[in-house]
Amino acid sequence: MPIDLHAIHRRADASRAPHPDADGYTFHLLRIPEDIPTLHRWFQPERASFWLMRDKTEAEIGQIYQELMDSGHATAYLVWKAGRPVFLAECYDPAHDRIRAFYDVQPGDLGMHIFIGPSDVRVPGYTREVFFALMRFMFEHLGAARIVVEPDANNERIHAINRAAGFVYGRNVAFTEKIASLAFCTRRDFERAIAATAAITATA
Repeated sequence: MPIDLHAIHRRADASRAPHPDADGYTFHLLRIPEDIPTLHRWFQPERASFWLMRDKTEAEIGQIYQELMDSGHATAYLVWKAGRPVFLAECYDPAHDRIRAFYDVQPGDLGMHIFIGPSDVRVPGYTREVFFALMRFMFEHLGAARIVVEPDANNERIHAINRAAGFVYGRNVAFTEKIASLAFCTRRDFERAIAATAAITATA
């Protein structure tokens, strides 16, 4: 059966306590309205056009995320490191999302979206690092059996990161705003990919 995200948060985040990981990232349930000015600022530049919220006001963004948080099948986190917010994560139950029309949703499936905030310093491998941090959180804290993503089929950069994380690609499907590539990653796939990356790094 689909993961009950509300049950997860009642159990693991009953006091809305932050969830720190081993790499210094702390996952906070998105606070509305406190965190909305940060999101509004992040969504304004051209680089954020893929998120489709450049034209939204703070009030509209707040309403969108309030509805998401109240839905019972999706939630959002603002993730901090070294005293500042660094990325936004959305985790959702594919059984309640448009993606369900394109594949057979399995028990324990969770979908994700990630928006990485602006950084003053360009750090090699940073995108991959935060991507992997989110996946570990979903497997270890949210109890996902498999993670599902649907990136733009033309986004070669994210495809490379997905494959490095262990995602296995399926078919392309047509969404209203894009042609999306469906990809899937089990915890075992992810752990194997991490081990392979570590082995390559150790011999480099």
